[in-house]
Amino acid sequence: MIMDELTPESVVRAFKRAKDNRATWEGHWRDCYDYALPLRSQSMAKGAKTGDKLFDGTAPDAVDQLAASLLANLTPPWGRWVGLMPGTELTPEQRERVAPVLDKIATVMQSHFDRSNFAVEIHQCYLDLVTAGTASLMLEENALGEASAFRFTAVPVFDVVFDSDASGRLQGTMRRMEMTERELRQRYPQAPELDIRRGRDDLTFGDDRRIGVIEAVMPDDKGYHYMAVAEAGPGHGFEATTLAEGRFKTSPFINFRWLKAPGEIYGRSPVMKALPDIKTANKVVELTLKNASIAVTGIWQADDDGVLNPANIKLVPGAIIPKAVGSQGLTPLETPGRFDISGIVLDNLRERIRTSLLTDKLGQVSGPKMSATEVLERSADMARLLGATFGRLQTELLNPLIDRAVAILRRRGEIPDVVIDGRTIDIDYKSPLARRQSQVEAQNAIAWVSAVTSLGPKAAYIIDDIRAARWLADVFRVPGDLLRSDEQIERLANGAPPMGAMPANLGALAQALETQLPSEQAAVNPAEALASVMMEGGPGHG
Repeated sequence: MIMDELTPESVVRAFKRAKDNRATWEGHWRDCYDYALPLRSQSMAKGAKTGDKLFDGTAPDAVDQLAASLLANLTPPWGRWVGLMPGTELTPEQRERVAPVLDKIATVMQSHFDRSNFAVEIHQCYLDLVTAGTASLMLEENALGEASAFRFTAVPVFDVVFDSDASGRLQGTMRRMEMTERELRQRYPQAPELDIRRGRDDLTFGDDRRIGVIEAVMPDDKGYHYMAVAEAGPGHGFEATTLAEGRFKTSPFINFRWLKAPGEIYGRSPVMKALPDIKTANKVVELTLKNASIAVTGIWQADDDGVLNPANIKLVPGAIIPKAVGSQGLTPLETPGRFDISGIVLDNLRERIRTSLLTDKLGQVSGPKMSATEVLERSADMARLLGATFGRLQTELLNPLIDRAVAILRRRGEIPDVVIDGRTIDIDYKSPLARRQSQVEAQNAIAWVSAVTSLGPKAAYIIDDIRAARWLADVFRVPGDLLRSDEQIERLANGAPPMGAMPANLGALAQALETQLPSEQAAVNPAEALASVMMEGGPGHG
């Protein structure tokens, strides 16, 4: 949805319209959260007890495992999961010169991710993604002086509404939240004074009277238009008021989905697919527990013989229960339930739930140590099962996330003025899941080289060992500063010592830096390196 001009009234109307369109999803989301992730359920007040109607823990455990697998395979917090690489339109010489600069930019960006709250918030988003099929991550710029330039917020799916364009891509995003006056002043210090009427309700609300705030980010021909609006309420003496307004080059809201049905805006999740089995398993466990309590405590029956009074009977050790002559007295009622049948049904249901949530494929291996072949087969299964999902997450999560992060760092002057366009500079995904296919290609190439060399010395002439080594370096994502240049390789081939060879001690290293490297080459300015490549004729020119 593209608005010609944002006004407080138009933002409020657009939010109500989008929320009405979302109403059919809310009941479905509540069921998914109540049965699979009760701790994140929005159907109860904050701090209330959750999970009271949950009897089987298979689904919550499977959701946690799938979210943890996504975190470890897409954005592992303990490793470098993204980088930058030269685009396809650069010549080999330009790629060689630009690669170290891009590695440095990627290192700066990764350090900001590591120092931020990204790992915490993205895990919450993965939980929403697995449960509701839709998640929203907000990336804002931190104040100067903070440890990281990034501040992340996992926006609950119940608090945000989306709008898409004609192609089905998520565009407009609106988020509603409630704030006290104090919180409002902290987030919007330049906001105008609001006329909040006070009366007898002050005894109840005090300073905690909450104001509804809608944040809208809508695309236009100049980027994204941002507006924060305070809603008019029955206890307020103001109309819808603009609290803050501005523009973004990239949207701070990053919205992504597990999968999408044609014509729908919100995504569908694996929990939705397994919800019938989850509800059935929950009911089976509930009935099993009730039957178990009956089996433990028992149900008793007695003849109305005029002597036995059930109100005066206590089933305690040593109790004496009177009965009439000829009466059977107090006898246990035989329970008709069969626990073995319920166990068989429950095992089948739990197995289907784990399969639907990919726990059997992506979960932690509890058996003995796997062989290399088993590891490769498991990796192939993971790539096959998550291939389509990873493609969507790459488009809707990772690409906008990196674009937004680069825009923030470029704005702060921490990296050169670069633009990721896919032609001169492209995103290099280094997560374990993204490297699965590259590892397969490398293994095939190594197997081919081994087969060729076994044919004899002449057959090995077909292999360009330098180019093959560089190709393997690209496949395994080896940093560019670890590779020798063509000039250094030529010097080695001619018998000359390599430039910058490792001296024997630190004193020799300092002397080598002073004598072998000119002062103007000791440090490379990233902006000048990229600019020099562009001035030589741009992409496709030497």
